[in-house]
Amino acid sequence: MRKNTPMLFAGASLCVLPFALSLTGLTSSTAAEVVIFALACIGLNVLVGYTGLVSFGHGAWFGLGAYASALVALALPGVQIIVPLLAGVMVSALVATVFGSLMLRRRGVYFSLMSLALSAMAFQLSYRWTEVTGGENGLGGVERPMIGPMDLNNDVVFYVFVAIIALMVTWLVWRFLRSPAGTVLAAIRENEGRALALGYRVARYKLTAFVISASVTGLAGGLLLFKNRFTSAEPMSVIFSGELLAMTVIGGMRGFLGPALGALFYIIFREYLSIYTEDWLLWFGVAFVAFVLFAREGLIGIAAQLRDRFFPGPDLNAAMAERRIEKRDLPASLKNTDAGSETVLVAEEISKQFGAFKAVDGVDLAVRDKTLHALIGPNGAGKTTAFNLLTGIMAPTAGRVRLSGIEVSGMGADAIADLGLGRSFQITNLFPELTVAENMRLAVQARHASRMNAFRSADTVEEVHGEAKEIIDWVGLAGMETARADSLSYGGQRLLDLGLALATKPRIVLADEPLAGLSESERERVGFLIKEVSRSIPVLLVEHDIDRVFDLADHVTVMNEGRVLLDGSVEEARTSPEVREIYIGSGSSAVAAAALGGAASDEPILSMEGVNVHYGKSHILHDVSLDIHRNEILALLGRNGAGKSTLLKALTGIAPVSSGTIKLLDTELSGMSSARISRSGISYVPQGRGLFAGMTVRENLELGRIRRQTGEGTHWSMEEILEYFPRLAERLDTAADRLSGGEQQMAAVARALSGDTRVLLLDEPFEGLAPAVVEQLFLTFDKLRETLSIVIVDHNLDLALALSDRTAVLEMGRIQHEVPSHDLEVDLDLRRKLLWM
Repeated sequence: MRKNTPMLFAGASLCVLPFALSLTGLTSSTAAEVVIFALACIGLNVLVGYTGLVSFGHGAWFGLGAYASALVALALPGVQIIVPLLAGVMVSALVATVFGSLMLRRRGVYFSLMSLALSAMAFQLSYRWTEVTGGENGLGGVERPMIGPMDLNNDVVFYVFVAIIALMVTWLVWRFLRSPAGTVLAAIRENEGRALALGYRVARYKLTAFVISASVTGLAGGLLLFKNRFTSAEPMSVIFSGELLAMTVIGGMRGFLGPALGALFYIIFREYLSIYTEDWLLWFGVAFVAFVLFAREGLIGIAAQLRDRFFPGPDLNAAMAERRIEKRDLPASLKNTDAGSETVLVAEEISKQFGAFKAVDGVDLAVRDKTLHALIGPNGAGKTTAFNLLTGIMAPTAGRVRLSGIEVSGMGADAIADLGLGRSFQITNLFPELTVAENMRLAVQARHASRMNAFRSADTVEEVHGEAKEIIDWVGLAGMETARADSLSYGGQRLLDLGLALATKPRIVLADEPLAGLSESERERVGFLIKEVSRSIPVLLVEHDIDRVFDLADHVTVMNEGRVLLDGSVEEARTSPEVREIYIGSGSSAVAAAALGGAASDEPILSMEGVNVHYGKSHILHDVSLDIHRNEILALLGRNGAGKSTLLKALTGIAPVSSGTIKLLDTELSGMSSARISRSGISYVPQGRGLFAGMTVRENLELGRIRRQTGEGTHWSMEEILEYFPRLAERLDTAADRLSGGEQQMAAVARALSGDTRVLLLDEPFEGLAPAVVEQLFLTFDKLRETLSIVIVDHNLDLALALSDRTAVLEMGRIQHEVPSHDLEVDLDLRRKLLWM
């Protein structure tokens, strides 16, 4: 009974509505208009509230349904009213199928703009196609026919007819949204990429939602035609489309009947305010803005918003922290009973090229059944790109990928997932506003026969719910089924992410840094579960915690600079000099030998004290305290994922500081915006350079200078910058995206120096550069220490150590060691102790 509450409420409201409005002086005709607009908004909300596709042009379908119904009614006088209404629905559905197939190729603002263009185009067409639409005069003379003894010319009778039609259609929409197919729409709204990764053919579901939405809105247009006995181009206008969207938002997009409440609000607002002013629509716009700013859930969600504000739910972080590892068998539905000798996933000579840069270059990989295969390598090795090639997020430039003997190269992520590839993500990738149970049900349902069923209730598919509950129990989230995914602790979200990857009954699981950002106890828990999975289902693991990888893995592939460096056993990887060198360096470098060194001052210029940084619920930096001295070059070293780049972003304000202090001389920086910090003398060169691609080198440098000539540090003129980087003098009027990689890195550093600078932060400045360019940049940074302080993060340890005066070693977000760089430069045993296993 409770599950049908919205429909019972809708039926009761339709019975009460005309009597309630009559008490305010409004008629049954107005009540019919409320119901018609409510139906149109419910149709629109299938797209906006449930699928997450914002349409600014839904009036086009309202008007199309009205025109199609009018033309049939005028061509067939005396025909039953159902015939022109059905004609309007069918025409709307057919045209929506055609336009939806085109428009849904774009997402976000582009889809919204296309819908806006559709409305504008439809309005102009209907206004000017006089022979068919009547032009500015519209189509009139439409009669309400008799239905047996019922005279629809009576406004009360017509209201009853409209109410019955609306209730029937609303019930059909309600059944669809609660069906397996309908519940996928919420998954698409929350996280389209994750829905694809689960194997849902997202394009089909979006087109289905688009056609249903247009059809229901077109039916509402036909009903308004018979209510007014007339239609014109006005409903197709952008203004009317905006009114429909405003009604939907004001009522509440996340409540099924919220849009209907918004329609009632609109009609009452219009009827009463228009008595006092012709500018009532302006005030309706003000009300709309107020709801967007202060009541995002609309009228229907105000009570819940107040409840959450004053009576918040329990803290689930503590609930997760108290849980311990429990040894449980993998659910029987997920176990693979085959012998385990088969090679499940094979990559042959796969490559991916971006312009002249090869991110992946001829990689071979073979993952055998019932093994844990680790894929490791330093930053920039190509691991994530290789992962994306295997999962279908990117298509390879060359080479082949086979999954269980089937070639999947070039297939989309949904098709590959449907063939049995499950994936967990580096950044937790969930359906955040859905509950734990809903997340897991959607994942299990993705491989179930009912997933495209559009009428059966999803709650009645017992097999799906049973399997979902088994996996929730197995990952350790039992008792949290009704909690929203985004309310879980970060460790809980990691467990749920792993559960989603398993719930599709994959033939292989690809796990991308599943331990990133977790506490030690959480790492142990997740690592234990992944190892248990690999005893039945092969796992390809990318992870930066090398110690944990070597404890868990059965086989290791090491990548460096886009190629496979080693493919072998854990012991072979652990003892390989080549593998060790890419992590800790060789201890020798011709470029490094050219370092001049310098006399760093003992006076701190930039200080961090007890700094903590979180990304969402992931605790990245833990109580970091560090001083950077005048004219000093400080190297930040540590394993991948240790928090080095986050520390630089904390210094620049890009990563907000949760607690602690950051001071530049006597100025407190924590809490400042990135712009103010930059104007205070902190210059940042991010990994990947971050140039404005469509602008020339000169324009990039000018943008770096405009707001940063503040007197807070050393200022370099254009001439002085070009002395450091003479190659840029020939490229000043060249677009930044047409430069070579080395030239782009020079331009990024030059832009940072264009403003007044006290401290220069460099994130992987030598990454992917030719030796000659590396040497030029190295000598430039070495010379810059005379006038400013530098903090450098780079995986080329020989260069970073030779260039720097002092090294801070990070591990799991904490400063573990501070040592003179020279000690690490000459003592490889000390490097192994501090930076290796």
